[in-house]
Amino acid sequence: MAWTRTYTDPEPSRINRWLAQSGVCSRREAESLIERGLVTIDGQRVSDVGRKIEQGQTLTLNDKADAELGGQVTIIINKPTDYVSSQPEGTQIPAARLIRSENLVGTAPPNLDTRASLAPLGRLDQDSRGLLILSEDGVLAKAVIGPESILEKEYLVAVTGRINRETISRLRHGLELDGRQLKPAEVSLEPDDRLRFVLTEGRNRQIRRMCELVGLDVIDLSRLRIGPLELGDLPEGKWRMLTEGERAAMIAA
Repeated sequence: MAWTRTYTDPEPSRINRWLAQSGVCSRREAESLIERGLVTIDGQRVSDVGRKIEQGQTLTLNDKADAELGGQVTIIINKPTDYVSSQPEGTQIPAARLIRSENLVGTAPPNLDTRASLAPLGRLDQDSRGLLILSEDGVLAKAVIGPESILEKEYLVAVTGRINRETISRLRHGLELDGRQLKPAEVSLEPDDRLRFVLTEGRNRQIRRMCELVGLDVIDLSRLRIGPLELGDLPEGKWRMLTEGERAAMIAA
């Protein structure tokens, strides 16, 4: 069934902006749909990519547009170590290689394509493991790794070295990387002497470098959560599809 919604805000809005804010598609994708004649307002086809929608008007994406957007794939992997999340170099193994039927938990579209458009939403280096999102969904990518994203990322980290009150205080606030102050972090000591980090930014190898600055060496790092999306009980090396409910929750967050 075609996607339909009535605009209720008092101030007019550009169609591409409203669709992006509604989590339907990116602005660029909206412009492409308009250019191809796949968008109507009150039954009239929209041809101007700069067109605004006004209060009380109803926008509809036809079945072809709805099918295209609904076909955007997002996959969750519990990445083991020794796999890279991004483009491999030399003999490195990309995490996308794990997307095989024998590793699937739950169900997936029968014609699932693991093409190169499945990009990692957030770094997870070769020596780290845990929650990795691979997606071709531009709206979700903006929510997770866009410059305005405030989604928390939670990690459980095993280290060697001396952990005391001062160490944790410095990890929480006061460190710099590459000449820039880090945002405050939530850092706590778990009963098994592991450190739990909750960050709202994602500098390159950030936790490992933070630990080095306070005399700690990371020996294991696992990502448990991105925003409201939790790794849960997904076994290591396995993957599943992101649900519509999970996608909506992440964009809303």
